[in-house]
Amino acid sequence: MEQMRVVYEEVKVFGRELVDKVGQLIHAGNVRRIIIKDDKGNTFMEIPLTVATVGAIAAPVLAGLGAIAALIASFTIGVEKVKEEAVEPEPESDR
Repeated sequence: MEQMRVVYEEVKVFGRELVDKVGQLIHAGNVRRIIIKDDKGNTFMEIPLTVATVGAIAAPVLAGLGAIAALIASFTIGVEKVKEEAVEPEPESDR
């Protein structure tokens, strides 16, 4: 039996790396949400991802991020991922 666990990670990137890193995260498959913040902590964009919408939103999102990346030097990308963990069944007690 497997149990799903949500993990949040942050990655710091510089302007030109933003589009490449978000593209990698979108195509990773286990990402639920991407949050892009500037160096002051202001949220620029929050991208919820589902399996059905990944292909439809990837190109326009990356184009928009390219424009933003040209204006701002550094970003923090917050990534919410789903990790599957194997759960061992509890042993049955004999009475």
